[in-house]
Amino acid sequence: MTGDGPAPNRATLHARVLVDELAKAGVSSVCVAPGSRSTPLTVAFDAHEGVTTFSHLDERSAAFFALGRAKRLGDPVALVCTSGTAAANFHPAVIEAAQSRVPLVALTADRPPELRDSGANQTIDQEKLYGDAVRYYADLPEPAVEARKLRSVRVTADRAVAAATGTHPGPVHLNVPFAKPLEPTEAPAPPESPHGVPETWEREHPLAARGRDGPFVATAQGRLTPDEATVADLAAAITRAERALVVAGPTDRDYADELVGFAEAAGAPILADPLSGLRYGPHVDAVPVYGGYDGYLHPEVTASWPDPDVVLRVGASPTSKPLRTYLARVDARQVVVDPAGEWREATFTATDLVVADPGVLADALAARVETGGADWPELAEAERVHAEEVAATDDAFEGGIARRVVADAPDPATLFVSNSMPVRDVDRYGAPRTGDLTVLGNRGASGIDGVTSSALGAGSAADDPLVLLTGDLAYYHDSNGLLALERCGVDATVVLVNNDGGGIFHMLPIEAFDPPFEGQFKTPHGLDFAPTADLYGFDFVRVDGLGDFAAAYAASVESDGTQVIEVSSDAEASHRTREAIAERVRERLT
Repeated sequence: MTGDGPAPNRATLHARVLVDELAKAGVSSVCVAPGSRSTPLTVAFDAHEGVTTFSHLDERSAAFFALGRAKRLGDPVALVCTSGTAAANFHPAVIEAAQSRVPLVALTADRPPELRDSGANQTIDQEKLYGDAVRYYADLPEPAVEARKLRSVRVTADRAVAAATGTHPGPVHLNVPFAKPLEPTEAPAPPESPHGVPETWEREHPLAARGRDGPFVATAQGRLTPDEATVADLAAAITRAERALVVAGPTDRDYADELVGFAEAAGAPILADPLSGLRYGPHVDAVPVYGGYDGYLHPEVTASWPDPDVVLRVGASPTSKPLRTYLARVDARQVVVDPAGEWREATFTATDLVVADPGVLADALAARVETGGADWPELAEAERVHAEEVAATDDAFEGGIARRVVADAPDPATLFVSNSMPVRDVDRYGAPRTGDLTVLGNRGASGIDGVTSSALGAGSAADDPLVLLTGDLAYYHDSNGLLALERCGVDATVVLVNNDGGGIFHMLPIEAFDPPFEGQFKTPHGLDFAPTADLYGFDFVRVDGLGDFAAAYAASVESDGTQVIEVSSDAEASHRTREAIAERVRERLT
């Protein structure tokens, strides 16, 4: 247990034990927002040599930073805040972590039980504050110098991390009450003071005080294996199939190697969401990986196509609505594979749910499938036509910016993509490439809150360059997250597409109704974002046209520090360009 000598009081002892056990269980970083009631936890994390501490002034930004870091690492990241509404500000990120299966350990400091429901200052009901959004919840015991109680704290910490990183990963919540003194001040030993710790106590109770070499309770995490009958049935169906297909939605785990192996064995092309981990990488040269489907899977185009026989679906529901509706109208056996056994297919047309690790199943099927390969000339032709029409469009529309962001990103790089139009534009126009590009986004609940903080958290977890593609509303919504650039030592290239409001609403029928469209949906704001550069200390550049953007983008990704590249855009004109490209593609394919 990290600490200088015997604990001076019971709150310090309790926090040291908890932090020590979390570190042994696999928590290597923590995001801390300052506060009084959380002082014991903050001091303990700061003193622990095995945990990297990131300090944030704002709990909401801290939580999203932790989310992005955990998403990039694949490992649990802890969060610490004081009592009251500070804990409530974790909630949006906790929801996103739950929906996108990201391991977070939220530690909310609380008043001691006797002060709850008493009108005590900064005291709210924090028990099960996040409801069923967490995989595990515990209200820890009030600190006491009792060996059994501290052993239980260690077990609880290990259980929490195991739940956060298990088959169904996600956030967990530990509510931690503390009575004063909160600072590591010396308190007289009992019976003179109930807050003191006898000088010999840690030597007399080493198991409670210092735990074991490694986790107090080691949890063996397995991978769900499908039964033989399921593998045999699916392998036979795929072997008989003339047209097998893999659809990869956003994933929280890396199954790329296994799924590529299966696709090679089955002769199946992969329709890869940009957040799937499959659209980018060296395997793009080994198997057909398609990314333009959002621009051509229109009923007029696919009406003459033979339906797939078997579709293997992994990950969450794809970003692309045209892909989802295509899968809903084809006559095919559709197998959804999910290790947590959740139903993540909102058209309700899938035929099978296989509760198994997608990588394990893909390996098992690859070893059993016997096929000469599927024949998908229509897909290959549609992908080619779509790519040609996009390349022929030199307008500085939003999709063209997204295309250049992906095509010109460094190799390797981490690309974080905002919700609303940026992720849809990357989905439609961010063509597959062999570069080592890790593309992330918050598609669990698909909100625009916390995007910048999540991106900077992801950037803190890797040495490769960080690129954030975001919109003006998302940038505004989380502008205070930019403080992490300096406080947490993160550099980024931020591509800010500014269309002065909500461009995504041009995709909805409400566009035809004005009023209230302009005032209530498009929400023009007229803000000048250049002053944020002075406020947070980075370079701000405005560009016009694809040529100017490409030059500024190339210069930024090769430079140290942070640059925000603002591209002004007309949301309606960009939407009309998207429609025009799609229309030209349909005309050529029908």
